[in-house]
Amino acid sequence: MSLAAGRPVIAIPGPSPVPDRVLRAGHRASPDIYGEELAELNLSVMAQLKRLAGTQAHLAPYIGNGHAAWEAAGANLFNPGDQALALTSGHFGRSWAQQMEQMGVAVERLDFGSLPPDPDMLAARLAQDAAGAIKAVMVCQIDTATGIMADIPALRDAMGDHPALLVVDAIASLGCAPMMMDDWGVDVLIAASQKGMMCPPGTCFVWYSDKAAARGRTRLTTPYWDWHARANAEALWRFWGGTPPVQQIFGLEEALRMILDEEGLFAVWARHAALARAVWAAADEWGQGGTGIRLSVDDPAARASSVTAMVVPGADALRAWTMAHCGVTLGVGLGAEQPENALRVAHMGHANAGMILAALGAMQAGMTALGIPHGPGGLDAAARVLAEPA
Repeated sequence: MSLAAGRPVIAIPGPSPVPDRVLRAGHRASPDIYGEELAELNLSVMAQLKRLAGTQAHLAPYIGNGHAAWEAAGANLFNPGDQALALTSGHFGRSWAQQMEQMGVAVERLDFGSLPPDPDMLAARLAQDAAGAIKAVMVCQIDTATGIMADIPALRDAMGDHPALLVVDAIASLGCAPMMMDDWGVDVLIAASQKGMMCPPGTCFVWYSDKAAARGRTRLTTPYWDWHARANAEALWRFWGGTPPVQQIFGLEEALRMILDEEGLFAVWARHAALARAVWAAADEWGQGGTGIRLSVDDPAARASSVTAMVVPGADALRAWTMAHCGVTLGVGLGAEQPENALRVAHMGHANAGMILAALGAMQAGMTALGIPHGPGGLDAAARVLAEPA
């Protein structure tokens, strides 16, 4: 017998659960893509996306995933041979750097392992670049694999007067953690629809400042990736480089209304932070007594509010058990030293206290069933966090 029948609980860090309202919004036939109604809705969605990012900057939308957004940014920022400095704290930062190298960019890495990027180390490296050869500093606000969160304002301050652009991957953070692109001095921001935006995968976005726009087109800028053509579009099809993703636009409009106009962005950030603390509290209790269970990021200030990575002996078996017996899907230990003994619990986008308690409860049941040593009281600890006044 399995207890997995019923609505599944998806606790992987993307694609995250899509609200029923968003699914219904997208479940509509396409109107005339040359008509005014859809064109006006698209403009409204673009304005909402700027609100989400805290910016009045330019915005170029693309049909694609986060890797497509990386390529879009790279194609507009760099000429072949240009130098970039990548601050990496996990699998996705390294993958981004590798993709830029495959495009012909000379990427230097400052790899911080399982720690967040160090602003002092960034300042010291840029101080050595008196000629300004480094064209951009690249960093993931949250690395989805390790669950490490970078301090973007501190990194911006560390850059001082160096002319490099600050390029931030917010794929796992936008709509989950604070992001104020203009106030923080971010020059290029990258995100996609399938995580904090609560939409299916398939659309991605690049916001860019006037400073970034002033670089003009590069030798890597092809007509399709050209962000100038999209951000300054006068016709709907030009925003998207062809036929617009109509159902995605419908879904984005509904999701952004839920985030910005109903719950409110500050409340969204607070909800994610509370759900994250509940997961951390459970993991800390499970690790009592030398069980080997521990959070991957020691410093709470450096932990992501959208996804938590942890070491759990027997994690692969535990993930299989929770899926088969409870209908709860946990994330793989992507990039971990021992991936078979690591997993991730997502608390991003369309997630509430009940969903997180369900995931944690299934994990504790699985540890009991599989004989995985764990300290008692994990669920009680998570419940205490969620019972705190908002």
